[in-house]
Amino acid sequence: MTSQMRKWPGEPGGKVPYWVYTDPDVYKQELEKIWYGPHWLYAGLACEVPNVGDFKTTILGERPVIMVRSDEDTISVVENRCAHRGVKFCQERFGNKADLLCPYHQWVYDLKGDLMGVPFRRGVRKQGGMPKDFDPSQHGLNKLKVEEVNGVVWASFSDETPPFREYLGEKFWKHYTRVYDGRPLEVLGYNRQRIPGNWKLMQENIKDPYHASLLHVFFVTFGLFRADQKSAVDIDETGRHGILISRKGDKEKNDVTGDMRNFQGDLDLQDPRILDVVQEFPGEETVGMITIFPSVILQQQVNSLTTRQIVPTGAGSFDFHWTHWTYADDTEEMKTRRTRQANLFGPAGFVSADDGEVIEFGQQGFEGSEDEAALTTMGGYDSEPTDHMVTEAAIRGMYSYWRKVMGYDDHG
Repeated sequence: MTSQMRKWPGEPGGKVPYWVYTDPDVYKQELEKIWYGPHWLYAGLACEVPNVGDFKTTILGERPVIMVRSDEDTISVVENRCAHRGVKFCQERFGNKADLLCPYHQWVYDLKGDLMGVPFRRGVRKQGGMPKDFDPSQHGLNKLKVEEVNGVVWASFSDETPPFREYLGEKFWKHYTRVYDGRPLEVLGYNRQRIPGNWKLMQENIKDPYHASLLHVFFVTFGLFRADQKSAVDIDETGRHGILISRKGDKEKNDVTGDMRNFQGDLDLQDPRILDVVQEFPGEETVGMITIFPSVILQQQVNSLTTRQIVPTGAGSFDFHWTHWTYADDTEEMKTRRTRQANLFGPAGFVSADDGEVIEFGQQGFEGSEDEAALTTMGGYDSEPTDHMVTEAAIRGMYSYWRKVMGYDDHG
């Protein structure tokens, strides 16, 4: 069955058909309408390119790009593809360059992506060369729309993308600036992994507090994120963004944890410093996990601060890029604390390893049964914010927005 014939099954807020995770035609439409459409994509942290000429290469959607500090106060993002023959010309992950040079025919661009030079443009000994009407100003690199917002660099392929604050909405602007408050940032380290599952499953995973008390032994046992704790799920007006909010509890057994198979009250840490938690942000909550659709999770889990970039690699897989960071003016003690707590996360993290594995299991279940559907009815059918975590409301909100952008109405 082709994607043009697909129908959304039943109550739109209650099910997600498996074909949204497996259909290659749907995935191609997502790239054009979502990833290359009017959405902000996470490109990196400004502190990764502190000096003029510093660059970082990354991938937005499936397109390689270069994030480069093009002058002292400006960061540019350009496609890593020569305007001449389409060569991906920059292969290094990080570096510093005075200009951007393609090695194939040595077309050279300035740091903002404007074409500066074409070898033999006027030919050699009056032979060959580019046509007389060749205009270098029309053959620069593809430049993305860029905003640097409190240390984070956002890029978009579409000129129609609204300002970033408007894209978030005022409610989520407050969530965003609670952690990204304008203080300079500093990178602690990186992890990368490939997860054999559809990219939306990672957005879903962080919009899904229901699983946290059931899948993650570490969360449940040590009270980092659990159903019996004071918590909330907030969703923006469009449904595309979400945040899971919670307050760290204790390790004691109670009426809720007593029924949890993964609660292991006799489990102790040989090095308890990983749970040396300091309250540092406004309010009581110790967890704020923001999903900014479609490309990133902004993690504040106790004192661990991380951006988790989603890079789709096909309908059935995505790369996951983790950047662990600290505030530049943090004490050495706090930087060490954040680094230690980062071991909870990443490809082999005490918690996050569970998510990567279960996403793979989900993709395995979808394959071959595309016309079946997943239930998303925990907590009802709406996509309203809640003051508890036994809900799938944020997943329902995301697919309400997804259907609108992709051109599917409630039943087709």
